[in-house]
Amino acid sequence: MHVHINSCLRHESSMIPFFHRREPGQFFRRTAWNTVCLPACLDLHDHTGQASSPGLRYKRWSFQVIEKMRSDEVAERSFQDFPLSSSYETAMEALSSLIYRQKRGDKSSIDGITSCRYGKLERMHIYLKMLGLEEQIAGLKIIHVAGTKGKGSTCTFCEAILREYGLRTGLFTSPHLIDVRERFRIDGLDISEDKFLQYFWDCWNQLKEKIMEDLPMPPLFQFLTLLAFKIFTCEKVDVAIVEVGLGGKRDSTNVIKEPLVCGISSLGMDHVEVLGNTLAAIASHKAGIFKPQIPAFTVPQPPEAMAVLQEKASELMVPLEVAPPLDPGKLNGVKLSLSGDHQFINAGLAVALCRCWLRSTGNSKELFISNQESSSSDLPVEFLRGLSTAYLSGRAQVVHDIIEEISCGNLIFYLDGAHSPESIEVCAQWFSSTVKEDNISSGNEKVKELWSNCAAQNGKQNFVGSERTSEQVLLFNCMDVRDPQVLLPQLVNTCASSGIHFSKALFVPSMSTYNKVTSGDTVMPTDCSNKDLSWQFTLQRIWEKIMHGKDATLEDNPKKYNRESLTFDGSLYGDFPQKCNTSEGHFTCSAVIPSLPLAIKWLRDSVKENPSVRVQVLVTGSLHLVGDVLKLLRR
Repeated sequence: MHVHINSCLRHESSMIPFFHRREPGQFFRRTAWNTVCLPACLDLHDHTGQASSPGLRYKRWSFQVIEKMRSDEVAERSFQDFPLSSSYETAMEALSSLIYRQKRGDKSSIDGITSCRYGKLERMHIYLKMLGLEEQIAGLKIIHVAGTKGKGSTCTFCEAILREYGLRTGLFTSPHLIDVRERFRIDGLDISEDKFLQYFWDCWNQLKEKIMEDLPMPPLFQFLTLLAFKIFTCEKVDVAIVEVGLGGKRDSTNVIKEPLVCGISSLGMDHVEVLGNTLAAIASHKAGIFKPQIPAFTVPQPPEAMAVLQEKASELMVPLEVAPPLDPGKLNGVKLSLSGDHQFINAGLAVALCRCWLRSTGNSKELFISNQESSSSDLPVEFLRGLSTAYLSGRAQVVHDIIEEISCGNLIFYLDGAHSPESIEVCAQWFSSTVKEDNISSGNEKVKELWSNCAAQNGKQNFVGSERTSEQVLLFNCMDVRDPQVLLPQLVNTCASSGIHFSKALFVPSMSTYNKVTSGDTVMPTDCSNKDLSWQFTLQRIWEKIMHGKDATLEDNPKKYNRESLTFDGSLYGDFPQKCNTSEGHFTCSAVIPSLPLAIKWLRDSVKENPSVRVQVLVTGSLHLVGDVLKLLRR
């Protein structure tokens, strides 16, 4: 159905009080299913996808008034009944309204809905019918991957490998770090803003029209899963790689009835409040994605978990195989694009999944004849290229903070969203090995140039030599459903065993909130005057106990931030080269800083004041924190 231009023009007079046209006739925007009377000025982006002039500010209409037009009668309605806004920020407001739980870990309602007579997966099937997607997703050739850690990396490797075969790929992962569009990749790229809005409002309007009292709008992750299926079917992808959100058995993605192959990455203790507090219970949830006679692969698992996977596979007659880690010595000199020794485990699983998918679809007739012949040295060039180009932000990622006004010093951020005991250990191993290798001679040219300038400014010929020191700083936060008394000792001990010791630890609250979805351009609140920092002070106490074996005094600490001005007072008891040590029971090697921007400013200022120090900052404990840091560094 189309709403014709003449219909829109009849209502132009009613538009004038509210909106202005940027260009003659620019009142129209095409959606996935019709042409609608939509003032382009409501969308703060022009038709090229570029942001409009900052000076343009238009009244935005709330998403609550948006209605889908279903018949020609709509053309006779007043303008107020038309879909009024497809701006990206308004879409984020709509998504935020689907967050029904105040915080992660709420046990009153695990999936966020309390007044619904339908179970979670039953609701998903109903929503799929509402969107007309049930038959369409049956036609998708899906790789479905669950696991505690490494499932995102595995999916990313799979996507990159299969894209090298010229296939049109769709990848759905979670969570996002900066922008929700990161969750939906088409051919290796985040879906464009225009396409996202097109598919988003189509799904939103259809569901909004059909919901009932006992069937409300789906919670956030369910909606995003539905949106992924919508995107992949409409974009006609050749392969859809779908990462499980939480668990497996009751996860929203488990409406997939017949994937071509399933994968289970490394299992460990995480989300115990939902999945159970034993490896066996967790493995049972993960194995819930197995489908009768559909091939599945896993990685070497603890015996308790492997027994459950094998038992479930046997019940469903699933041919389950264990994919060995890739041998780095047999990759023909190729280096994995995702850092850390643990990635060889994830890459091995991805290789097995892609081989199976390619065989099942007949896309590669020259692949390995048998598993016995499929050693790492047999990898086709497409596999090697995919493994060396896959990209996943916020996992073992290194970012050099190059700021023009910082002409001296060197500030490097090592980002990993590890938040479970197993992933923290892996993160610590990666960080320890990487900082040892990451010396100035192997740095990029820009870093070398900055150090050279610094040497000239200080009148030292050998400034980049023996006088340069490296100091490691921890920037940490975790959700209060985590156990920092497990995470922090694991981190400290693993790093210490490799000879890496933190000079300072900074504890900061995340900027992003659990109950709001924001875009990459959303301005995060900087006012931290009312911020509750009790959790960060708890983390600090645990850290000091680890470092000094006794409780330290907090209330009398003369160097904590000034609560009135909310500025950080002092430089953590001296310059960076001074290692942390006790001083009359006060905190000496840690601080609570009330906001992330203040913490980064302090780090930058400290580097400028200590030009001979290379500061290596590990950011971990929370993907929210990692995303916030990336957003700030990007700006």
